[in-house]
Amino acid sequence: MHFVYVLQCSDDSLYTGYTTDVERRVAEHNAGDGAKYTRGRTPVELVHVEEFDSKSAAMSREYEIKQLTRRQKQTLVDA
Repeated sequence: MHFVYVLQCSDDSLYTGYTTDVERRVAEHNAGDGAKYTRGRTPVELVHVEEFDSKSAAMSREYEIKQLTRRQKQTLVDA
């Protein structure tokens, strides 16, 4: 399975990413081994996950979410 996830960082910013293993990836972010963006913003908290059958569908959705405004992302997370 393929997943798109949204993390809430310690500075209240939101980070969107793609993975095949959500738990492992969140642990990597919190250990400082994740994306450069999250390294100075730990701890991070998983606030949203979507599951997909194909990598291409997940990557397309990741791109869509990254194009949203902060307010739109917050609405997605709160849903």
